[in-house]
Amino acid sequence: MRAFRFLLGLAVLAAGSLEAQQSSRTEPVTGLRDNSTGYHALVGARVVTAPGQVLTNATIVVRNGLITAVGAGMAAPAGARVWDLKGLTVYPGFIDASADLGGDAPPQGGDVGPTHWNPQVRAWFSTTANLKDDSTRRTALRSLGFGTALAVPRQGIFRGSASVLNLGDGGVRERVLRPDLAQSIGFQRSFALGGMYPNSAMGTVALMKQTFMDAEWYIRAWGTYETSGRSLLPPETSEALSALAKAVKGTQPVFFETTSEEEYLRAYKLAQEYKLTPWFRGSGQEYRLIDVLKGRTQPLVLPLNFPDAPNVSSPEAATNVTLADLRHWYLAPTNPSQVAAAGVPFAITADGLSSLTQFLPNLRTAVARGLAPDKALAALTTVPAAFLGIEKTHGTIAVGKAANLVVSDGDLFTEESSVRDVWVQGRQYGVTRPPQVDPRGTWTITSDDAGTFKTATLRLEGPLNRIRGTVEMAGRRPVPLTSVRVIAETGRLEATFAGEPLGQEGALLLAGSVRDTTFFGWLSLPNGTDAQYRGARTEAFEGPARGAVAVKVPKIDLPFIRPSMEFGRSAPPMQPAVVLVRNATVWTQGPQGRMENADLLVQAGKVVRVGQKLAAPAGAVIVDATGKHVTPGLIDPHTHSGVSAVNESGFAIVPEVQMGDVITHNNIWFYRQLAGGLTTTMILHGSANPIGGENVYVKTRWGGLPDDYRIVGAPRTVKFALGENPKRSPTRYPNTRMGVQEIIRDHFLAARDYEKEWKNWEKTKTGIPPRKDLRMEAILDILNQKLLVTSHGYRADEFLALVRLAEEFGFRIQALQHGVEAYKIASELKKSGVAAIVWSDWGAFKLEAYDATSYNARLLIEAGVVTSLHSDDAEISTRMNWEAGKLLRSGVDEVMALSTVTNQSAKAIAIDNKVGSLEAGKDADFVIWSGNPLSQFTKAEQTWVDGRKYFSLDEDKVLREEIAKQRAQLIQAVIAAGVTETPAAGPARGRGGEGARR
Repeated sequence: MRAFRFLLGLAVLAAGSLEAQQSSRTEPVTGLRDNSTGYHALVGARVVTAPGQVLTNATIVVRNGLITAVGAGMAAPAGARVWDLKGLTVYPGFIDASADLGGDAPPQGGDVGPTHWNPQVRAWFSTTANLKDDSTRRTALRSLGFGTALAVPRQGIFRGSASVLNLGDGGVRERVLRPDLAQSIGFQRSFALGGMYPNSAMGTVALMKQTFMDAEWYIRAWGTYETSGRSLLPPETSEALSALAKAVKGTQPVFFETTSEEEYLRAYKLAQEYKLTPWFRGSGQEYRLIDVLKGRTQPLVLPLNFPDAPNVSSPEAATNVTLADLRHWYLAPTNPSQVAAAGVPFAITADGLSSLTQFLPNLRTAVARGLAPDKALAALTTVPAAFLGIEKTHGTIAVGKAANLVVSDGDLFTEESSVRDVWVQGRQYGVTRPPQVDPRGTWTITSDDAGTFKTATLRLEGPLNRIRGTVEMAGRRPVPLTSVRVIAETGRLEATFAGEPLGQEGALLLAGSVRDTTFFGWLSLPNGTDAQYRGARTEAFEGPARGAVAVKVPKIDLPFIRPSMEFGRSAPPMQPAVVLVRNATVWTQGPQGRMENADLLVQAGKVVRVGQKLAAPAGAVIVDATGKHVTPGLIDPHTHSGVSAVNESGFAIVPEVQMGDVITHNNIWFYRQLAGGLTTTMILHGSANPIGGENVYVKTRWGGLPDDYRIVGAPRTVKFALGENPKRSPTRYPNTRMGVQEIIRDHFLAARDYEKEWKNWEKTKTGIPPRKDLRMEAILDILNQKLLVTSHGYRADEFLALVRLAEEFGFRIQALQHGVEAYKIASELKKSGVAAIVWSDWGAFKLEAYDATSYNARLLIEAGVVTSLHSDDAEISTRMNWEAGKLLRSGVDEVMALSTVTNQSAKAIAIDNKVGSLEAGKDADFVIWSGNPLSQFTKAEQTWVDGRKYFSLDEDKVLREEIAKQRAQLIQAVIAAGVTETPAAGPARGRGGEGARR
């Protein structure tokens, strides 16, 4: 009686809710009302009410879209439509926290109205206001068990607001659960939107920074305008900046879509800098950042975009597969389990797959590879419900919650089962029909037609959705069926097998209809004739209705390394408290010169002393360097490797972009540079711009994260470019050498005007506050000598013009890069204090480089110009000692030759207070060479950075053995998985370069 009263009360509440729902609808009823009660009882099922909570033989009562009762052994209430789910499993409806539902395509002709000057900034776009999603995509998600999704727009960089929707087929007004919940941002531009800027990774980050700052300014500017009583001219109107107001205040989440672990780090850094509330759509590479992710609680949504197996079908193919690709193939399916083990809350999305049909198989693979089924269910239900703020109505099967349910014919996480039905707010959507017949078992089939068989045995087994089997003629070996197609609803069976047992060339088609224990049909032969047959089931199938998920991948104990590729490190090398290198020829490149039989003393990563017969402090690590040479770590002041992009050519003037924003630690050239004794590089922006981006100084701290490579406290430099490269874009001003000079001058004048405007406002505080412009701020830093200029160029006349421009505006040119004609103006460079960074012997590879000489460096050195060599090439940077050795041919002495890649190089880029020589107080960056470092026969045996041994030939040998071991294990794993014919996955890897650099 108590239970009856409880159910009656719920029914009254449900009726009340229906009445309230009808009274709250704004659309009038056309014709007769729909008086269906929406009253259902799902009985007899195994019900997983929440992760880890299971009821058997349970009943779920649904009325008007809500769950009104749930429990084991309950009878169906009178009046409810009864759904017999005996033998089936019911889960809470899945929630996709990052769904692409379409409906955000830009209109023909582009967006209109006061949106934003950059078409990639569409923050004004609302998935609620513009709800017109793709019903095909919605149906496809439902077929996987999803009843709710965060619809995330995908056009542009600032993409607009994401809304929580139910995936039913109701009207748009009835499907929105949480409108405009989060702002969506991606690091990839949309070409469909047009626009030239940004067209690089660092340009994208710069646009993000500027846009966040502009949104903050927009709030202040309009606040000032309204406070003034509208007595001022109003600021510009921008729907995009207005839409970002809540995001920059931290009250609306910003949902970053990331496609690599570096992009996650960049997004997190932006969120910290601008005090955003971040969410992250992951890349599937989070296992590479497990140590970073531990302790973080920001919403993280993981895709199941596991890569295809690399092609190892032949020894030649296997040779071309990188360890990085092999490791990612093996480790990507463990990504969810590793994130779970780190204690990081995460949701799972179907987004990011080339086909949605991969979702359930990949989900089961993730479970088979370590993700607990309960964690998998939580990642599809309770966790995303909490992320999206709908946990009170979604995520579990409980009284009062929305009737979002998934009905399956088995365990979706561990069996090859299928989704039978999906319920969305009490409405049932059929996904797959239950089979009417089961053809599995052993059949005896006979035929009276000549040329076929008298009697054969057909065996069918396996899961219903993936039947396999054999056919065996009398007296012959069983032949496997090459394909089996079952239309279970109609009882039709089609199977193919090789015709060899019947003496036929080609495949035979066996087709027929199954009726209980009888089977009849025809056999189609390759010669075009058909033979009739009949059959009877002699043995029933005894196996399970569905096959268990089996992932044929051997367990391999792969160590955590960073980067996850060849020669990756499991941890940074230890920094001994004291290191003493004994009895070497030490090239100090400082006042002590080159010393024979000398010792180098290092403490806490700094050089303490160079001398002979130095006493070893207690606990010192002793390195015997008898017969060897020790030099400072080599320096390359012009490289382009180790970053995600090189040129931002969308605008001619782009000093706001920063190469430090796009350092990538996934770059094998860092290790190769270490192997060549290189410890410091300056990574430059490309040469596509008269004023390019800000460069970054790095040390080759292999195995670290991107920011670990940066040299803290290094000066700031910006890349200028003269000559052919910055003028050769046909669609962009300038396209003459005169224009290059003039656009630089014009931007200098604009920056001074910008400075005056700010000073006037700070003095008077009247009017609309000025907007902080990162481009103008950078140019002011150039003019105020806070940002030093290093300029690409070849011709002497253009260098002189830039030097004169510097004298006119009072800024500082630190160095000229390339400078094949620098020898012509050596005295002028000396007078102006400008360093020359040149090649040892490159020239004549294009017209403006024709007037080159291999005596360039010597002439500059003799004129007293600070002179350095550079590579401008990833491969050359690995042998800068050879480049210095080439200078001996022009008459430069050994110590001076080495200085062009050590102390003179450090001075050329203004970091000689830190590196470049072995002097007390400087960083302990040094190389132990097998012989004279200027010889092409000499090897770098050990390379130390900050007093840590980052490279040694001995360790390299061990690593090569480990690489060979891992490759062999992983290749065997690919073969064991039976996917050796899969094309190689992943982007091609090349040497990298500047693009428009030479």
